[in-house]
Amino acid sequence: MNVTAAQLSDGCYAYNYDLYGATNFGYVPSLAGGIAFCAIFGVFLLVHLLQTVWKRMWWTLLFSLGAMTELIGWIGRIWAAQCPYNGNAFLMQITTLIIAPTFITAGIYVILGRLIHLAGPHTSPIAPRTYLYIFMTCDLMSLVIQAVGGAMASIASNSVPPGNTSPGTNIMVGGIVFQMAATTVFAVLFVLFVWRSRGDNLPRKIQYLLLATASSTLMIYVRSIYRTIELSQGWTGFLITHEIFFVVLDGIMMVLAIGVFNLVHPAWFGLGGQRDKYKLAGPLSSEESSEQEQTELVTIS
Repeated sequence: MNVTAAQLSDGCYAYNYDLYGATNFGYVPSLAGGIAFCAIFGVFLLVHLLQTVWKRMWWTLLFSLGAMTELIGWIGRIWAAQCPYNGNAFLMQITTLIIAPTFITAGIYVILGRLIHLAGPHTSPIAPRTYLYIFMTCDLMSLVIQAVGGAMASIASNSVPPGNTSPGTNIMVGGIVFQMAATTVFAVLFVLFVWRSRGDNLPRKIQYLLLATASSTLMIYVRSIYRTIELSQGWTGFLITHEIFFVVLDGIMMVLAIGVFNLVHPAWFGLGGQRDKYKLAGPLSSEESSEQEQTELVTIS
């Protein structure tokens, strides 16, 4: 039976290299892997929603949005496992899984801004609210660049005969590199906050939250490096055509980046449900440090 490229892209045909050639993935996505990640991100989504509603800390819905976007992307990969040539399944997973980290980084920006507000302006060279404005703007610009590049590459790939996907791919890489550069600047400011607040006797819960935030940022950074190298190799490169790299360096990285905030949720680890639940006292003198052994200068209810 003769099948046109449009029918192949819109329909659901089992993998057959001899009849239809290679898929857009360069392989057939794992059905078991898709189900496993859907289950994980589904649980993360449910737990984050419950935590947000329980504590009424509504900005933490950003973590729910990240988990939901990951869930949609992996549903797309389950679809692609059944219909590996379907173009809509391919676009569904690639677009959602590219933008999902943006919601998590937005939550991280809010966390640092809240910590600076509580610890004091001496811990940061810029105002707390400015973090969200600057870095969210960078993330949105990055998403627009990646979306434009992805659309160009997709149109070229699905045209008959297939066109040149390199321009679109290069634009996508530029968007990811721009996002990495913004994340690098944020990481420097985050380290600066930790360094300047080292003498502030940060409560243990805040220390755990800082560790969780640093871990999540690192996971997203590793994922961004992988994505940059992957797309730089093109749509037929080694990394993009071997699923194991995607599973480990994208899927698992995002599991860790989102899941850590289920365990170390800001509402339970220092930020609470009120804007000024506590106030750090700033650097302590030696006398104040000894007095703190009997009387806590920082209270977390």
